[in-house]
Amino acid sequence: MGDPVERLGSEALDSAAAVKTDDLCMEIDPPFQENVATAEDWRKALNKVVPAVVVLRTTATRSFDTESAGSSYATGFIVDKRRGIILTNRHVVKPGPVVAEAMFLNREEVPVHPIYRDPVHDFGFFRYDPGAIQFLNYEEIPLAPEAACVGLEIRVVGNDSGEKVSILAGTLARLDRDAPHYSKDGYNDFNTFYMQAASGTKGGSSGSPVIDWQGRAVALNAGSKSSSASAFFLPLERVVRALRFLQKGSETFVDKWKAVSIPRGTLQVTFLHKGFDETRRLGLKSETEQIVRHASPAGETGMLVVDSVVPGGPGYKNLEPGDVLVRVNGEVITQFLKLETLLDDSVNKNIELQIERGGTSKSLTLLVQDLHSITPDYFFEVSGAVIHPLSYQQARNFRFHCGLVYVAQPGYMLFRAVVPRHSIIKKFAGEEISCIEELISVLSKLSRGARVPLEYISYMDRHRRKSVLVTVDRHEWYAPPQIYTRDDSTGLWIAKPAFQHDSPFLSSGVKDVENLPAQPVSLTSEHACRGHVCEDSNLELVDGVTSMETNSAANASVAERVIEPTLVMFEVHVPPSCMLDGVHSQHFFGTGVIIYHSQDMGLVAVDKNTVAISASDVVLSFAAFPVEIPGEVVFLHPVHNYALISYDPSALGPVGGSVVRAAELLPEPALCRGDSVYLVGLSRSLQATSRKSVVTNPCAALNIGSADSPRYRATNMEVIELDTDFGSTFSGVLTDEQGRVRAIWGSFSTQLKFGCSTSEDHQFVRGIPIYAISQVLDKIVSGANGPPLLINGVKRPMPLVRILEVELYPTLLSKARSFGLSDDWIQALVKKDPVRRQVLRVKGCLAGSKAENLLEQGDMVLAINKEPVTCFRDIENACQALDKSNDNDGKLHLTIFRQGREVELFVGTDVRDGNGTTRAINWCGCIVQDPHSAVRALGFLPEEGHGVYVARWCHGSPVHRYGLYALQWIVEINGKPTPNLDSFLEVTKELEHGEFVRVRTIHLNGKPRVLTLKQDLHYWPTWELRFDPNTALWHRNIIKGLNCRTV
Repeated sequence: MGDPVERLGSEALDSAAAVKTDDLCMEIDPPFQENVATAEDWRKALNKVVPAVVVLRTTATRSFDTESAGSSYATGFIVDKRRGIILTNRHVVKPGPVVAEAMFLNREEVPVHPIYRDPVHDFGFFRYDPGAIQFLNYEEIPLAPEAACVGLEIRVVGNDSGEKVSILAGTLARLDRDAPHYSKDGYNDFNTFYMQAASGTKGGSSGSPVIDWQGRAVALNAGSKSSSASAFFLPLERVVRALRFLQKGSETFVDKWKAVSIPRGTLQVTFLHKGFDETRRLGLKSETEQIVRHASPAGETGMLVVDSVVPGGPGYKNLEPGDVLVRVNGEVITQFLKLETLLDDSVNKNIELQIERGGTSKSLTLLVQDLHSITPDYFFEVSGAVIHPLSYQQARNFRFHCGLVYVAQPGYMLFRAVVPRHSIIKKFAGEEISCIEELISVLSKLSRGARVPLEYISYMDRHRRKSVLVTVDRHEWYAPPQIYTRDDSTGLWIAKPAFQHDSPFLSSGVKDVENLPAQPVSLTSEHACRGHVCEDSNLELVDGVTSMETNSAANASVAERVIEPTLVMFEVHVPPSCMLDGVHSQHFFGTGVIIYHSQDMGLVAVDKNTVAISASDVVLSFAAFPVEIPGEVVFLHPVHNYALISYDPSALGPVGGSVVRAAELLPEPALCRGDSVYLVGLSRSLQATSRKSVVTNPCAALNIGSADSPRYRATNMEVIELDTDFGSTFSGVLTDEQGRVRAIWGSFSTQLKFGCSTSEDHQFVRGIPIYAISQVLDKIVSGANGPPLLINGVKRPMPLVRILEVELYPTLLSKARSFGLSDDWIQALVKKDPVRRQVLRVKGCLAGSKAENLLEQGDMVLAINKEPVTCFRDIENACQALDKSNDNDGKLHLTIFRQGREVELFVGTDVRDGNGTTRAINWCGCIVQDPHSAVRALGFLPEEGHGVYVARWCHGSPVHRYGLYALQWIVEINGKPTPNLDSFLEVTKELEHGEFVRVRTIHLNGKPRVLTLKQDLHYWPTWELRFDPNTALWHRNIIKGLNCRTV
């Protein structure tokens, strides 16, 4: 284990990098001049050094190996002005895809691309076009590793703590510090010494030069210890060697840079430098110690000892921890630098090692392996997952073989199956997996929607395989699988399709739909039969499900036994690529109830804190029969907290289809205070649970505040409260004694706020009266007047909902009297509803609604069409009456009380469907959509046309890099208005790769802002995601990419 408070000292956001390289000479005599350097000497040195130090803004576009996708700041410095080579840390250059820019002292910015990152040590190189710097005079910083010595006064020049230029002073205290240990599952340097000084560097200083008074770099800043001012510097001997290879290789280039090979050898063995006392305790013979001391430089303090060996490497089963290294190729080796020099010069050759193990001398012949051959330079991307061969870095951390199939980022498909990051895939779809090619071959044979087993192991539990079920994406949430390969001549990772065009995986899924019944089916007669099960089918199940249910329900109430076959457990996943409408999680659980079940269609009702948006993958587990089948979102009520999910009854099989049934709904009469009900639901183990409760408040008005990130919140709803329940996570239904459903016991999402900046998501449960669900169900069954939707192969018209887009809240009549409401109106309202004794007031109108600018905050709604109204249902009934009448223009005749007087208004209503958001665009890594109702409920839309709303942003994308985050509207791009998604697409189609774009935004708080960002079509093409009601599938279309024509 390492020091837990050691951290990489680099990138400005919060990660810093540790670098190490090689050994350093320990007997250097410090020049006398070092001790007499004056302030003027340092001023001259810094004047020369500072212009050669650059701020690096780097963006890792994908998670890869030890690094996660993200954007950060770091430091680098010019080491070759003519060729445009910048030295910095490996964790800044990144092992995976990276996009970077260098900002010079005078704020000139140039793009840089990586040309080398060391597989082990924490250094790497960027390259830029020297001709692009036109207004700054600067010189390269010479590298002088030989000048490092204890007591040397140094300065660290860099972008410390996000400052563009920071100069920190220190004195080198140690040259032989062990390489710091930063993380058990991330990057660590090894097989090198580090230098240490108390310079107190922090994030952003990674890659800073450590200079002496002559302006020479004597080390490279790498990491620090958070609990003290200690900073760790990488020696430069191996950096100098790598730079010489790059310089020599570039001499042969004529027009452009080409990849340069830098030989690196390894035995896949980690050594530590131990003192002679420790080596004697490990069994080193005294005569061997004398030989080593005599052959080593004066002042040598110890020897190299094997610390760990990677399985499958050249040293595996030959070297063991505790072995003391004596000679390599006959030469006594006690320093990392000499050992690494021999290995790098002997790639793919045999070397002779003499070791001592417990006092016994052994000679070994080992083949030096090419270190680059076990450093991955490609990855496989599928459903947002990044998978590549296990690198030497992680193989050393996890003690696994190099080259195994490693999950650097689980993405969506693997996340659904609970496959964690850093997993090793061992088996997939019944076939053993040992390399990426085998995984690609198996996956290419699967069709969309397939569910197959996967086995993996984790370094946290390495001795046991875990088995999970992976569901192949049925919808086109992500781009088709691709293989990215590193190109060191351009610094880019080049993508190519991973599958052949005829792969079943690339099928759109429409064929599956076409195989289902396509003839319209009359539902009226089926609706009359819902809730009934064929008795003959049940009689056949004496030893099956029925008998099992009978035994388990022996002590259950009548209501529980009746309702249990109608209950369904939901597991819902939301793809990260389309987290729309402010949805606050990727994973939801909940209980729903079957409200319709026939041969051709099943419908389940559930709360919207379980199924929040239509862009979801839903899996249904039935209490009546042990089966899991997919569901599809068919209706999301725009106001009430419920959604309707369809399923294919044929997927249940003949037995399951016969025991699963629909519940009987009882919308009338409404529940009253004191009524007894049964609360019935399912546990996570699909066991029915029930209790008898009493209604304490049948008409409690909800008052849920807006979340920091606006999302659906229940408004204009009255809910049912009980005296006792099962806690805030238990959902289900409320029934009478006969098992007839009176309400859904649903989950509501809210956000508790503590102070000005702290908030926490919470949920609570309340009863949702069944009348609203029953009304929509009747329309679906009898034939609605809305747009058709394909459900199980049959197009069915879906209902439209007319609503008054106004947020209301109740006020007691006693309070209304204080505002000046007359006695006549108070008596009329009490006569209309003697229980509630309230009047509805306007909290606000939804921006963009027909009621906007007509109703004002604080208005009291007294009557509609001269009929007094006292509750939200009165408003709903009045809106529904408009649909039945042909002599209106969709307006309600309202009588309101405003500022002491009555006012008559005709207020327009809005018609909404139940589809939710069905279109989104990903541009430069931000997900944009039309403003959803929760945003409009804030009462504000930009005056410049409503704009497109930024719902989410992606790590490692251009918007992450330049700060175009969520919760704002994009209203202009390059001066061209973008009032809606269509105009937004037209503008962005014209933008080219690498072009800087001027974006004007307006935040939710109304604050305007203008920023610029650089479009990157290579890693972040513009694409659109749409729901197609004709196929009931989500389709992804590339709008503009480097290798795609504009559509």
